[in-house]
Amino acid sequence: MPCPLCHSPNTREYFSDRTRDYLQCSVCDLVFVDSQFLPSVEQEKQEYDLHQNHINDAGYVRFLEKLLLPVAKRLHAKAKGLDFGSGPQPVLAALFSQRQFEMSHYDPIYHDDKTLFEKTYDFVTASEVVEHFHKPSESWQRMANLLNADGLLGVMTKRVISRERFANWHYKNDKTHVSFYSDETMFWLAQKFGWDCELISSDVVLFTVNRDE
Repeated sequence: MPCPLCHSPNTREYFSDRTRDYLQCSVCDLVFVDSQFLPSVEQEKQEYDLHQNHINDAGYVRFLEKLLLPVAKRLHAKAKGLDFGSGPQPVLAALFSQRQFEMSHYDPIYHDDKTLFEKTYDFVTASEVVEHFHKPSESWQRMANLLNADGLLGVMTKRVISRERFANWHYKNDKTHVSFYSDETMFWLAQKFGWDCELISSDVVLFTVNRDE
């Protein structure tokens, strides 16, 4: 199976458990599930409907602040943003709105307003989203197309460290998680799109459009 991110045919077996097989790309380093294990939209929605995240949940807000705070500190006062993959409750978008940023939000299941793709934004956020991409090449390109010439993309997703750690990694056990990124994958993405890449923490990455590209 070719890599769904860079389309390289140079992929190899990475890991197998009782429910799924995982492959790894030798070019962009993406770890991904074999296509036969991709969940249907109905299966995804069943899982997402179980999420009871709300802006009044202090623990969830603290979780989102891991992405919110480093993004917000890099924005100008009138920055306009889009939360990509906002889920059943657009909490992250609401938190940015509370900080006086003009926000929109998109979700392919809960808020599939494709007119939002006709605009560009000063910043785009994707919190716990990119690991769900069935076609990461298309989805990352879409996010790239949404950025202004000096835009910022903030991504939250747990990153692959090693095959040994992967074997016992709880993150892979969510059946809607199908694409897994390492540090190397993030730097590959930055090079592909002409971005600067800053690894903020073990699960937060900021990309900024490189004006010199």
